[in-house]
Amino acid sequence: MVNFKVEISKLIAEQVADLTAEEIQSMIEVPQDTKMGDYAFPCFKLAKTLRKAPPLIAKGIAEAISGNTMFAKVEQVNAYVNMFISRESFVGDVVTSVLTEGAEFGKTNLGNGSNVVVDFSSPNIAKPFHIGHIRSTVIGNAISKIYRALGYNVIGVNHLGDYGTQFGKMIVAYRHWGNREDVINEPIKTLLEYYTKFHVEAESHPELEDEARETFAKLEAGAPEEKELWQWFRDESLKEFNRVYDLLGITFESYAGESFYSDKMPAVIQEMRDKNLLVPSQGAEIVELSQFGLTDAPVIKSDGSSIYITRDIAAAKYRMDTYHFVKDIYVVASQQNLHFQQLKRIIELMGYEWTKDIVHVPFGLVSLEEGTMSTRHGRVVFLEDVLNKAIEETRKIIQEKGVATDNIEETAKMVGVGAVVFNELSNNRIKDYVFSWNKVLDFNGETGPYVQYTYARCASVLRNAGEEAAAKAADPSAVKAEYLTSESAYQLARLLYQLPEIIIDAGDKYEPSIVTRHIVDIAQGFNRFYHDEHILVDNEEEKTAKLALVLAAKTAIRNGLALLGMDAPERM
Repeated sequence: MVNFKVEISKLIAEQVADLTAEEIQSMIEVPQDTKMGDYAFPCFKLAKTLRKAPPLIAKGIAEAISGNTMFAKVEQVNAYVNMFISRESFVGDVVTSVLTEGAEFGKTNLGNGSNVVVDFSSPNIAKPFHIGHIRSTVIGNAISKIYRALGYNVIGVNHLGDYGTQFGKMIVAYRHWGNREDVINEPIKTLLEYYTKFHVEAESHPELEDEARETFAKLEAGAPEEKELWQWFRDESLKEFNRVYDLLGITFESYAGESFYSDKMPAVIQEMRDKNLLVPSQGAEIVELSQFGLTDAPVIKSDGSSIYITRDIAAAKYRMDTYHFVKDIYVVASQQNLHFQQLKRIIELMGYEWTKDIVHVPFGLVSLEEGTMSTRHGRVVFLEDVLNKAIEETRKIIQEKGVATDNIEETAKMVGVGAVVFNELSNNRIKDYVFSWNKVLDFNGETGPYVQYTYARCASVLRNAGEEAAAKAADPSAVKAEYLTSESAYQLARLLYQLPEIIIDAGDKYEPSIVTRHIVDIAQGFNRFYHDEHILVDNEEEKTAKLALVLAAKTAIRNGLALLGMDAPERM
C-alpha cells in the first residue's frame, strides 16, 4: 500500500533544501475536515531559513507539485499546502493492497522478531476466576495479538497466583472444615467458601492467622503434606480456569506462576545481599526506597518467607535470562502502581539497565452495582457465568429472530462471547467501570454484535453476487477504480487505509480500544456505502469494483476483530 506521507515528503523535499524528507514527513498533517485536503503541509517553520512569508512559500510549493498524477488538486490556503489525493488512484491502491494481503493486511514488521513478554490474566489459584479478572485477561490478550501483528515474537505468560500466605489460609481452612468430595465436585466455589469462612473465624480466633503463616512457611520449605494439598488445589483450579480460556479462545506460552520461582529466589536474594541492598527492619529485610519518594519494600518477612515482590524480581530476571526481551509488559490493575514502581527501582539498583524495558500497563477497576467485589466476603460474579449467560441470551435472540445461520451454537458463542469482550475493550483501559448485565447484553449501538453483523452483511452481499462474481472481485487485477470514486466509497477506503497506523498507535499506547473504535468506524463506513450505493448492478466492471471494496471491508473487519480476540460469523 502506498505510504502517501512518504511520497508527499519526497516531492516537497525536492522544493525545500533545508529540510530532509523525514523532517517534512513529521510535519505533514491530516486535516480533520476533508474539505481542507487529505494532507496538509504547514510552512511556518520555513519562513526563517527561506526569508519569505509562509503564504508565499506555500504558494511556491503548491505550484511546483500540483502536476503530479497522485493529486486531484493542490491548493495554497494561507501558510498551508493542502493536497487532495486522486480518489481513483487512492481507492484503487487501498482495495488492491487489502485484497493482495488478505489476512496479513494491517500487519507490519516493526518488531523484526524481537521477543516481547506479556504477563496477563494471572488469577489466584483456589479463588474464583471472576468478572474482575476479565480486564487483565482480554486487554492482555489483545495487546499480545497487536504486538504479534507488529512483527514481535510474543511470549504470553499466565503468572498464576499460586504461592503466598493465602495458601497457608486455604490449607488451614481445608483441614478445619474441608471435605475432599466437595472440592472435587465444585473446586473453586468450595475453596472460596473455605477461604471466606477462614476470615470470618479469624476475627474471633486470631490464632488462625499464625497457623496460616506457619503452614505457608512449611509449604515454602517443601513439607510433603502441605505441598500435596497445594498441588491438588492448583490442578483443580486450572481445570476450571481453562474452561474460561477455552470460551475466550485464549492460550499462553507459559503458565509459570509464582511457585515456579521458589527455587530461583535464593540466588536473587543473595545477589541483593551481596550488593548491600537488603536492610534489617523489625526482623524482616527490606530495600530502602524512601530516598526515591517510594515506600520501603519488604523482601523477606520476619519468619523468613518470601513476599510477592521477591518472586517478581526473580521472575523478571528469569525472563530476561531466558527470553532476552525488548519489553516485559505487565497487564495489571492500577492498584499495583506502587508495586511496579518499587520493582523497577529495585532492579535498577541491582545494576540492570533493562529495567527501562519493564512496562506496567495499568487498567481501571470493575465494581458491581451492589458494591465492590470481595473474595474474602464471597461477593463475586464468576466470569464463566457471565460468558455462558451471554451465549444463552444470544442463542435466544437468534432463535426468536429466525436468523439464518449454519450453526446456532457456534454463532451464539461467537456473538455472545464477542459482546462481552468488545464491551470490555470499547473504552480506554484506565477507566473504572461498574459491571452491568444490561449493558453487556445490549446488542444495539456501537457494540461487538453490530460489528459482527456488519461482517456478516459483507459476506451476504458476496454470497448474493454468486461464486463467479465474488471470485472475480477477489482478483486485484480485475478492479476498475473509476467506479469507486463516490464519497461513501472514498471515506470507507480512507478508514481501511488507516488500519495499519491504528494498530501501530494501539501498540505504542498499549491501548486496544484504539483498534476497537476504529473497527466500529469501518463498520459504520461500510454501512454508509451499502446504504448509498447499488452494489449488484448490471455493469459487470462496476459490480466487480464495488464487490472488491465489500471484500476489502470484510477483510479489514475480520482482521481487526481477530486482534481483539473475537471471531466473525459468516451468517448472522
